[in-house]
Amino acid sequence: MLKYSARRLLIGLGMLLAVSLLTFILLRLTPGDPVDAYVDPNVPMSPADLVELRARLGLDRPLPVQYLAWLKEAITGNLGYSIKRFDQPVLDLVLSRIGPTLLLMGSAIVIAVVAGVAIGVVSAVRRNSLLDVSFSVLALAGISSPAFLSALIGLYIFSVRLHWMPSGGMLTPGADFSVGDLLRHLILPASLIAIAQAALITRYMRASLLEVLNQDYVRTARAKGVYEFWVIAKHALRNALLPVVTLIGSTIGLAIGGAIFIESVFNWPGMGLLLVDAVGARDYPVIMGATLVIGACVIVVNLLTDITYAVIDPRIKVG
Repeated sequence: MLKYSARRLLIGLGMLLAVSLLTFILLRLTPGDPVDAYVDPNVPMSPADLVELRARLGLDRPLPVQYLAWLKEAITGNLGYSIKRFDQPVLDLVLSRIGPTLLLMGSAIVIAVVAGVAIGVVSAVRRNSLLDVSFSVLALAGISSPAFLSALIGLYIFSVRLHWMPSGGMLTPGADFSVGDLLRHLILPASLIAIAQAALITRYMRASLLEVLNQDYVRTARAKGVYEFWVIAKHALRNALLPVVTLIGSTIGLAIGGAIFIESVFNWPGMGLLLVDAVGARDYPVIMGATLVIGACVIVVNLLTDITYAVIDPRIKVG
């Protein structure tokens, strides 16, 4: 297991390197000059001043040299400084935002897994019933709904019209911190992120459990007189969970993409909002740093997912 984890970690580092290189190239391919982000449009600068600024920022060097210089510093933990916040290191800025994002993403994943597995099991047990058909329609609608549309609809219904949930932020401004206040701000954006993931898990859970229920060992357990609840919970569910675990790991990236929209709509102070603000401000160091950290989180989650396979199903061997 240790050898397998080390090999997967090396592969992950290679993928992280590729992500940083691709991000760097895409930023340089965007219209405009990177130096424009450093210049206040209200302050006139002569061509000589612009040339000096480019040299001071290292933008006059070839692109491969610029990337290698950034990579050398990034390996040591130095991601540079924000363009719009000159006294704010990018690493400190990213670390200050990663906590709210992990809270939001973790809550969304828990909601998605619990709801998706439960609904998938019910749909499989009540196959072709009205309940199964209803859940299938809802799952299809959830899969088809883009994150930004779900966010706007959820905000309009539950915040604007019904006034059940806060319209944005992580805490009520000016109020003392309380867990209840945090949960009120958390439940709506987390649930909206969880919609698409829960719908996918429902479909996979249903299909996987239906396949397992047709296996000989399940029929044998029923023939022995084992209660149906224990047939599902003890004999069928564990083996049916393996494809679902695969799905959970592979959809983390999709969930992060949805979180970017959700955080923007609900003004949630996390990595997604930071990245959107950085793109709007052309804050290249923050974009590079945030993308690197998000990529690292996705790779770590995928590694943990692979290791979880062997825990759920001992028949899987790693080497």
